[in-house]
Amino acid sequence: MVLKAIEGQRSTTLDWLKWLVAVLLLVAGIVANYYYSYQPWPLRLLGWLFLLAIVTAVVLQTYQGKQALNFARESRMELRKVVWPTYQETVQTTLFVAAMVLVLGLILWGVDGILMWLIGWLTGQRG
Repeated sequence: MVLKAIEGQRSTTLDWLKWLVAVLLLVAGIVANYYYSYQPWPLRLLGWLFLLAIVTAVVLQTYQGKQALNFARESRMELRKVVWPTYQETVQTTLFVAAMVLVLGLILWGVDGILMWLIGWLTGQRG
């Protein structure tokens, strides 16, 4: 439903102005952070959080911002559909993977040893 509403919209001509406002607000925040550097950092942090909330509100009014918000909502809905493994399944899978890594490591170690012996024998470096 939300997707159809967003698909019907196109990037408006004022989107560039909204992005410009967002960038200018961030630049103003950097300048203000430098200018008020003598203030305690928790107070400046609150100022940054307030500024980021305003910038986020401005950005979410753009076409791209609405698409990003819609993507986040749909991702959350898909995440709710995931069936997570039980503790027992997780332990069994982990042990299986660890055993396979050990077996494959031993096989590669054996193949490496054979190849090293073969190369040494072909080059005459081993007796």
